[in-house]
Amino acid sequence: MTPPESTVAPTLTAPESDVETVRPPARGPLATFAKYTKIFRVSLIERMTYRGDFLFGTILRFLPIVTTILLWKAIYESSGQTELGGFRYREMIAYLLLTNISRMFSSMPGLAGGIAREVREGTLKRYLIQPLDLVGFLLASRVAHKVAYITMSFLPYALLFYLCRGYFDAFPDAPTLAAYALSLVLSFLVGFFFEVSVGMVGFWFLEVTSLLYIVMTLNFFISGHMLPLDLLPQPWSGLLKILPFQYMAYFPAVVFLGKVKGWELVLHLGLELLWAVGFLALGRTLYRAGLKRYSAYGG
Repeated sequence: MTPPESTVAPTLTAPESDVETVRPPARGPLATFAKYTKIFRVSLIERMTYRGDFLFGTILRFLPIVTTILLWKAIYESSGQTELGGFRYREMIAYLLLTNISRMFSSMPGLAGGIAREVREGTLKRYLIQPLDLVGFLLASRVAHKVAYITMSFLPYALLFYLCRGYFDAFPDAPTLAAYALSLVLSFLVGFFFEVSVGMVGFWFLEVTSLLYIVMTLNFFISGHMLPLDLLPQPWSGLLKILPFQYMAYFPAVVFLGKVKGWELVLHLGLELLWAVGFLALGRTLYRAGLKRYSAYGG
């Protein structure tokens, strides 16, 4: 006897057209590029939310420039010389203005400390359970940060350089300008991967705030941001020009001023690229070694 229709158990099998096909995540270079491009877009939207802060902060950074100009004027007048370390007074002011552009690209505030904090608090594990690479994510986010900052600070810096145009002898020619732009891009990569490498020490030390402060303060001086490396006596000047830190401030500035030309310029651009690759390899090596001792506490 056939049971009543109402007592027949309903089928649990959906029609074939309604069954969702679970597809594996896309892989390959194009898929990876698309993923980090989306991260860049989201980070850029987030950074542009604080565009007013970028603009106001840029204007406040101009205040010490007035003091710097007056200070170096007094130094040249008291020395009784028209040239110090191969820099005339006008070239010195132009150099110090240009180092602000260099540091705009190469400085990475909060990057190393952020990595160490993620390790200490255990939030690093999100990069281990999701299809995200820590270094790739930070790179995309930092590029977005730089784009937002440079976009918002372009007009104030353009006004500053226009007002200070008397300190520059002439605008560089096209090849020099192209080399200058390339040196800035490479300075960003050197600065980024250097800070990534420094941040990885958080796998071995619980608190790295003091260490980071010492490293960053020292970097500010030996990169040539405070004064040209040529003013230092030998062998210190030559030694610092061998190290990678000059590419974060000193080198792009002297390229713009035309003090590095020809094959010497090509050689230094190649060395700058090698330092960027070297810090990339160092950061990756420290990251893999650190993961072996990472316990994912906290978070």
